[in-house]
Amino acid sequence: MVKRHLKTIAAPKTWNIDRKKNVYITRPNPGPHNMRYSLPLSLAMRELFKVAKTAKEAKQILRIKDVFVDRKKRVEEKHPVGLMDVIEFPQLEEQYRVLLDVKGRLTAVAIDKKESSVKHARIVGKTKTKSGRLQLSTNDGRNILVDKDGFKVGDSLELSLPEQAIKGHLSLEKGASILLIGGSHMGSLGKVEDIMGNKILVKSAKNEKFETLKKYAFVIGKDKPVYDCFKEVTKR
Repeated sequence: MVKRHLKTIAAPKTWNIDRKKNVYITRPNPGPHNMRYSLPLSLAMRELFKVAKTAKEAKQILRIKDVFVDRKKRVEEKHPVGLMDVIEFPQLEEQYRVLLDVKGRLTAVAIDKKESSVKHARIVGKTKTKSGRLQLSTNDGRNILVDKDGFKVGDSLELSLPEQAIKGHLSLEKGASILLIGGSHMGSLGKVEDIMGNKILVKSAKNEKFETLKKYAFVIGKDKPVYDCFKEVTKR
């Protein structure tokens, strides 16, 4: 049975919220993102994008259908908004991408109109369909069919929005620029120095070297982050 409530104190540590203000907080609906990496849309509008001060204001904005997530109109206040999602408010002429700050908390970075037409998704699974085509499963719940292989679990895809067509492929390899989405260095940017089985050696932006699990690496560029918004998180 799906739980409908969530105590504020039990909310994921990635939520940058005041845990003493209210006993309960909005719980996101089941959806494309793991709850650890997502917020309900109405809460994100208040805490991340700062376009509403109260839940009532957030609902009013959603009611006029002026909120887009990955170029799709959303009206459900509990819709999960997660890592790498692109959120647009056309009437305000504002666009944001959801990332992690250096403390491993979900945050929002303003982006331009051109950048809002693409997003990155991490490959978390590969399967073959009955027809023999390859199906790639991503961290944001997408299943994408491709005709040719060459993809590995842990690689990233650059997708066009809302078509979700593959525009680019970033491999998890030596020299790749990554965002860490787990472990004690969660939220840090770095480069892959070496790959050892299920672990990688990372060189951080501060030239510190450390080992972490390969599953914590989200590839965001070949030798540097593809977009400037990734660099913004290091300033927070």
